[in-house]
Amino acid sequence: MKKSKSTCFLAAILTIAALFFTTGVAFAETAAVIDSEVDVAIAKLYEGSPAAKELSRVAKGMLVFPNVIKAGLLVGAQYGQGALRAGNKTMGYYNTVAASYGLQAGAQSFGYAMFFMTDDALAYLKNSSGWEIGVGPSIVVVDEGLARSLTTTTAKDDIYVFFFDQKGLMAGLGVQGSKITQIHPE
Repeated sequence: MKKSKSTCFLAAILTIAALFFTTGVAFAETAAVIDSEVDVAIAKLYEGSPAAKELSRVAKGMLVFPNVIKAGLLVGAQYGQGALRAGNKTMGYYNTVAASYGLQAGAQSFGYAMFFMTDDALAYLKNSSGWEIGVGPSIVVVDEGLARSLTTTTAKDDIYVFFFDQKGLMAGLGVQGSKITQIHPE
């Protein structure tokens, strides 16, 4: 008996919902909790990447998502909350949401930090009512190879993204297609 595409799609959505609700993801963190998680995430990032620590000294701002949950079975979704920091001061809170469709299965958590290197890139984030990654400032994902050669003098792009603290099993890690929106936690 053949299953229809809509039946498979519905099954995938229900699977993803079950994964999200059974992983203990909190969708409404307080500002104090987000700030605390961001502090821990920044320490982990700097410990594992001297290039990230060096970039932080000249970046106009850094948007940190300490715990992004991603799950999928044909249809995938991810969600996380974070804070925008400038000079060790929180300038706002944001969430990241993404959906995908394709050959995928699994669940994982990870953190990522976006280093805004120009005033224009930072202004674009602040002035957007919801910023879809892939539209707007140029973004470079920093892998281990690039991190070895990246310095404050060679950093010429608008935004650099560092991933850290990856756990779980799922192929693919990226920010393309994510939407970042400002939130107002308590």
